[in-house]
Amino acid sequence: MTRTHDPALPQAALELVILRAVAAGPLHGYGIALRIHEASNDLLRVEEGSLYPALHRLEQAGLLRGAWDTTDTNRRARYYSLSARGRRRLAEQKENWARLTEGVARVLSYA
Repeated sequence: MTRTHDPALPQAALELVILRAVAAGPLHGYGIALRIHEASNDLLRVEEGSLYPALHRLEQAGLLRGAWDTTDTNRRARYYSLSARGRRRLAEQKENWARLTEGVARVLSYA
């Protein structure tokens, strides 16, 4: 079976998957992209050109906290974790996404 990859995620979906990836524990940018890719069973790939601006926006909005640290390979990287506000936003966005996908599924199955 051939899989189609659409690298462009709408901004709201990108925010949701980033927040969810970071909810499991602090990660640097590459780790976030890898977690999303693995958790989606290779269906979603977040490119650097989308990921880092989104991380910056989420941090500026107070949804993520960033701190510099050293990776396992001894490189300096910014690690992101969810703030309390980010946890609330994640819960809201998960609810919104569930309603949206339910609505779309109903429209698609409407005969």
